[in-house]
Amino acid sequence: MMGSIKGLERFDSPGKGRGLRVTRPFKVGELLFSCPAYSHVLSVKERGCYCEFCFTRLTLWQCGKCKKAFYCNVKCQKGDWAMHKLECSAMVAFGENWCPSEISRLVARILAKKDEDNEKREMTEADIARFHRFYSKHLDVPDHKELLTLFSQVGCNGFTIEDDELSHLGTAVYPDMALINHSCLPSVIVTYKGTSAEVRAVQDMKPGDEVLISYIDLLYPTDDRNNRLRESYYFLCDCQECKSKSKDKAKLKVRKQSDSIEPDVINNMVRYARKTIREFQEFKHTKNILHELLEMCEQSLEEMGAVFDDSNVYMLHMMYQAMGICMYMQDLDGAIRYGEKLLKPYSHLYPPYSLNVSSVYLKLGRLYLGLERQSACTSALKKAMAIMEVAHGKDHFYIEELRKMIAQK
Repeated sequence: MMGSIKGLERFDSPGKGRGLRVTRPFKVGELLFSCPAYSHVLSVKERGCYCEFCFTRLTLWQCGKCKKAFYCNVKCQKGDWAMHKLECSAMVAFGENWCPSEISRLVARILAKKDEDNEKREMTEADIARFHRFYSKHLDVPDHKELLTLFSQVGCNGFTIEDDELSHLGTAVYPDMALINHSCLPSVIVTYKGTSAEVRAVQDMKPGDEVLISYIDLLYPTDDRNNRLRESYYFLCDCQECKSKSKDKAKLKVRKQSDSIEPDVINNMVRYARKTIREFQEFKHTKNILHELLEMCEQSLEEMGAVFDDSNVYMLHMMYQAMGICMYMQDLDGAIRYGEKLLKPYSHLYPPYSLNVSSVYLKLGRLYLGLERQSACTSALKKAMAIMEVAHGKDHFYIEELRKMIAQK
């Protein structure tokens, strides 16, 4: 497929294997290419809000059997039936006990497509068992070793489809995207239009430049980023930022005090922060009790704030979590208070045209709107749109929605 796209070619990327590079100049915001998903699955929590087939936000047509899948129209329902039939009867039969993971659901769809067109990284035994429970009746399931390999490949190469506020919509596989290597200084960004992926330049590119995306959240310091890459993708990054660690000092900024803080105190607080983040994630996935989650955030912020500056990335992490919890609790003032603390350090620590930055502006804009703070709303939405026009393209429906919101102010 890549050979058919003007301005792009495959090549052997030193130390990375296969790669993709440009053969002509590309300007910031210019589309390099787009590609449909080989297979995709909508998150269960988004059912009823998005079309299962094309991920359009508003849906009207409901599956008459399971009553859980929604579509734009009959055409989308028919288009999705080959995949939906894997789940429809099972959802009815199992009811509330129907609970395969999202990766399991995506693997099932890939296997179903392999059955149709003969096209051909790690999951726990419990997930494999659930996969067999929910799908073996409808699929010719390969042997255990091959299935583990497929789970591993999907876990490593699957792309998370997100909306304009970076909320999780679903997961998809794009074989053409597997050619794009990682860098902590990415040259392109991947966004989504429905279930299709679009790749746009976030740097001016000249012929011979490699097409590079980030596989991970770039907020964190070098050691954290490489730990994540090693755990999830089995490699370490050797980009210029990872070699120079030029932003690590700013990312790990400590609070100004009359007496300098001992290195051991800082190192201990970093360990505390990492441990707290892990514990918070585990608690969030098991308990999901909002007031207790917010209490954890506030307690960790108080503890870390004795050593860390407010712009320290571990402080920012917990502020972002607290913002989200306040939004769920309909505490608009609390959400705004945390969100406003994120903007300046986010803009400094993230690369240009980062969706992490635009998503905070977008959330704040909508929060300001809820409190009828019209001027602040318009300013935040315009700043979000300036980033999103580059990342999503000026004709994306997210941009059209933003223009309408701004025009109505």
